[in-house]
Order: sequence, then structure tokens, then C-alpha cells
Amino acid sequence: MSERKAIFITGGGSGIGRAIALKFADEGWFVGLGDIDQAGMDETLSLIENGFTFAHKFDVRDREAWDHALDGFATASGGRIDVLANNAGIPLGGSLMENSTAEIERCLDINLKGVLFGAQAAYPHLKKTAPGSCLLNTASAAGIYGTPGASVYSATKFGVRAITESLDGEWAEDGINVRSIMPSFIDTPLLDHTPNAQSNEGIRQRVKDAGLEITPVVEVAQAAWDAVHGDKLHTTVGKTAKRIAFGSRWMPGRVRKQTRQSARPLGQ
Repeated sequence: MSERKAIFITGGGSGIGRAIALKFADEGWFVGLGDIDQAGMDETLSLIENGFTFAHKFDVRDREAWDHALDGFATASGGRIDVLANNAGIPLGGSLMENSTAEIERCLDINLKGVLFGAQAAYPHLKKTAPGSCLLNTASAAGIYGTPGASVYSATKFGVRAITESLDGEWAEDGINVRSIMPSFIDTPLLDHTPNAQSNEGIRQRVKDAGLEITPVVEVAQAAWDAVHGDKLHTTVGKTAKRIAFGSRWMPGRVRKQTRQSARPLGQ
């Protein structure tokens, strides 16, 4: 087995996945990328200078494809996977009644099934490099308190939080760490999407109109590094996420009131 540690990152073609890839590459790790966006992965790879890279185009909703991706990466990395960053995910905003059946199913499948399938596929690899190996799931501030105008997305991120907590218990005896990062609004291309098919205003503008801060993506990469190497189960990233976490724990009534008074929920 190679001595160089290895991380495989889904959604590695842009945004948070790319930032995590660059951070771990800078620290000397072998970096593997998974994404449906081949061009995006190629661009990420072009930014990594150490040459220890791998990319595999696949859909996280396909359980069998997960095995092909991780087996291929383990072979390329010298027989080891120390971290799986379960990062692939999509946004979905707007009121529940605006969301189509297809949009709801796609969000649930990618954000929840993709994480569960990734955990299943990664387990034997992480067990081999334990103790100290890690399953790192990308959750969200929307997984701390439900976000008006994003009920489906919030449900998936609460699910990712639950998966993290469940597997933290299940895998402890195997020496596999399970962690999550919970970012708020991060400066990535996802903010430039529209919340749903019926909307024509980008998420970024809605965030600005609401007076919320947009956190630099490099802060998420550092949080991912700290989560992998620390003992905190959930790591919040950005001022909004930290405020929500504090408020939901210590002032739940106030958070509920503020949530209900939201004049125009994000995504509408």
C-alpha cells in the first residue's frame, strides 16, 4: 500500500468539491474526482500541480458505478482510500407547491441516495486504511433548521446530517471517522442557478437581497481539512450557519419566529 494518503471527492468538477481537491492536493494527497461533468473535472485536474490525480465520470445515483469509480481510484492511488468526500449535491428552491415531481425526485436521489450509496461503496476501502480514515459528508446550514422556500433541499440535508450521526455510531468500532461540514451560502457556481424551473431569478441575487453573507469557498476547503483531522462531528462554515446553529440550540423560539416572518422565502 502506498504511503501517500488519498481522497476521493464527488462533485469535484467545480465549487466546494474543487476547493477541497486543491486543498488536499496542496497538502500532498493523491486526489480522485468523481462527477458527471467531465469538462469540470478536467479543469480541476489542470489546477493540481503535483500530478497525483485521478478522475472518473459517473452518476452518484448509480450504485454499481460507485464500485467501479472507487475500485479504479484505489488501484490508481496505490491501494488506499483514506477519505471519501461525499460532496455531490444539487440545490432546489421555491415553495413546495412550485416544485415538480421530477425536481423533487432528482434532488432526493442525488442528495440522499448518492450519499448512502457512496458510504456503502467506500466502507471496505475506509476500513482497510483505518484507524483514522474518514467519510466526510457535505451537509448544509439548511440541515440545522428548515429553510422556507427550500423544503426538499432542507429535507435532504437533514438526512445527510442523520446519516453522518448514524454512521458515526455504526463505524466507530471499525476506526472509521464520520464527519460533516455544514456550509451556509458559499461562493460557488451553484449560486448562479435558478432555484427551480419556474423561477427566473438566480439564488445569488436572492441571498444578496436577504442581506446574507456569501462565504468564500476556500473557507469550506479549510473546514473540510479540519473536519477530517479533528474530532468534531459537524463543522459549521460561514456566519449564517454558525448563527443558525447557535439560535436553534439556545433560542429556538426566536429562530422559529424569524423564520415565519421571512417576507419572501429564498427561491420564490
